[in-house]
Amino acid sequence: MKRNFLPVSMEEVRARGWDQPDFVYVTGDAYVDHPSFGLAIISRLLEAAGYRVAMLPQPDWHSCEDFKRFGRPRIGFLVTAGVIDSMVNHYTVAKQPRSEDAYSPGGKSGFRPDRATIVYCNRIRQAYGNVPIAIGGVEASLRRFAHYDYWDNAVRNSILVDSGANVLMFGMGERSVLKVAQWMQEMKPWSDMRIPGTCVMADDVPEGFIEIASRETVSTDKRAYAEAFQVQYVQQDPVRGKPIAQRHGRKVLLQNTPDMPLAQNELDSVYALPYMRACHPMYASQGGVPALEEVRFSIASVRGCFGACSFCALTFHQGRIVTSRSKESIISEAKLLTKLPGFKGYIHDVGGPTANFRSPACAKQMKSGACSNRQCLFPAPCRNLVADHREYIDILRALRALDGVKKVFVRSGIRFDYVLADPNGEKFIEELVKYHVSGQLKVAPEHISPNVLKRMGKPDQAVYNEFIRRYKRANERAGLKQYLVPYFMSSHPGCTLNDAVALALYMKDTGQHPDQVQDFYPTPGTLSTAMFYTELDPRDMKPVYVPRDPKEKALQRALMQYNKPANREKVLEALRRAGRTDLIGWGPNCLIAPRERSAGKQGQSGTKERKQKSGAGQRAEFGNERRAPKHGAGMSKRSTERKKTGRNR
Repeated sequence: MKRNFLPVSMEEVRARGWDQPDFVYVTGDAYVDHPSFGLAIISRLLEAAGYRVAMLPQPDWHSCEDFKRFGRPRIGFLVTAGVIDSMVNHYTVAKQPRSEDAYSPGGKSGFRPDRATIVYCNRIRQAYGNVPIAIGGVEASLRRFAHYDYWDNAVRNSILVDSGANVLMFGMGERSVLKVAQWMQEMKPWSDMRIPGTCVMADDVPEGFIEIASRETVSTDKRAYAEAFQVQYVQQDPVRGKPIAQRHGRKVLLQNTPDMPLAQNELDSVYALPYMRACHPMYASQGGVPALEEVRFSIASVRGCFGACSFCALTFHQGRIVTSRSKESIISEAKLLTKLPGFKGYIHDVGGPTANFRSPACAKQMKSGACSNRQCLFPAPCRNLVADHREYIDILRALRALDGVKKVFVRSGIRFDYVLADPNGEKFIEELVKYHVSGQLKVAPEHISPNVLKRMGKPDQAVYNEFIRRYKRANERAGLKQYLVPYFMSSHPGCTLNDAVALALYMKDTGQHPDQVQDFYPTPGTLSTAMFYTELDPRDMKPVYVPRDPKEKALQRALMQYNKPANREKVLEALRRAGRTDLIGWGPNCLIAPRERSAGKQGQSGTKERKQKSGAGQRAEFGNERRAPKHGAGMSKRSTERKKTGRNR
């Protein structure tokens, strides 16, 4: 049978000999049939299971008419906002509308509504009444409990309540969607569903469920919110996690236990499905879908992340247990890439949330689950951690030996503390530098202040400095000049102006001057967002300083770019507020001069000094080479507020 896209019109449904689809899949993204997009994986899985699936991408939500395109489906509707939460997709951290949408045709915004999952479900109800609706994807997954919403600055209901859907699927969803599809087809009572990776509404709390504070309580009591979040966080494990209940008025939200990650053979089979690996031809006249270009010639090799950074939603979505595809599966996909139109010999990435994780952190995780009271890498690597890059190196070697492959890059980022924890990590750094870096390597130290790093769950500055040293040495041995592109974050919970000043001084001392910087973005489902809202750390219930005032956030951001003339007044104000006027002056230890350049001798001297410390004279952060060229910052508008969920569904 000829490989083709799933139908997007009733004419295409009839052309397949169907009288009606079993499922209509509604998505806020354009239709891209590529395994980096959740809608492609889920729709192809359902197709492989024998279901008839019609795609309804980016429907006109201003009325219910477009939702009637295929008529009433035989079983029901599947709804997702897309790869990214629709509010994050639409607004910057300053709550300003974005002008671009990488997941829409031509990269244009305006093709989906705010809170897309809720809007789509409401239109479906308007069109078809009590038709079964299942919701999933990042937006649904991370909003499954009553949650703090940054854009409303208030606690909202579970999205299952506000959408009026029958079932919510959280996590990656391959197993759960097939079980939910069968449940929907058999029309069993929703409140009886105990499928792992799902949430439903019920009239009371069943036996065996942990009940957390109600929606009404957590919306008015911040301590109760923090305590409820900690229960969610601790129980977010497929091996040892318990089901959770939360009352919403007279109804109860039931979260069943998280589903186990796919085994390697299951993951291999998912990536072997017959994807078109392209966006639908209907977008050709609009310039295609930009997000596809970022991943078209990349290979997703792993899932999950045991790094457990506080600001990252991966713990609540993909989970802390890492699973990976087999070498054979990865090589098979690479061979397929070499035959695609437009392939020029470069595999752009082989990785995932963290490229250099390939297996669970320790032997106990698949049997006992990830530890509830400790992290694998923070504050230092656990003594049970198995840090080993040999399999990853072997796969990378095999890929670059393939006919038609010129270069294999690692661009999804690596966890440098995991590299240092590997007794043979030096070998990995040498291979990485020599064969898999495209002039620059992305790493995420995020900050240098111990107080901030503690709240972030990131390693000490000394660990990053050691990686810099080894990276520099490997480049020298290879006769190369390649650069690190470090990501730093301002205004994270726990970060004071003095912490921001310390980061600015570190950047000055190491010659780093980022073109763009990142503010902390409070998104649903993260530990850091719970800190932001409650001003408590749910892990120990201790108070946390939160820089929520827009003026202070602007000052912290300006300190990260203290050398830019446009930031001069903000930097001066930040230093005065922080009591660090000793850093205002002409000396080598100062961040900024006390006044603009003048014609006087001192002013000329100061100007000369500033010139020596800027422009071409700036140093790379790992040594005495010149800093990376301006474009080497490798940051697009999207990456300044990066989502570490990667291509999560």
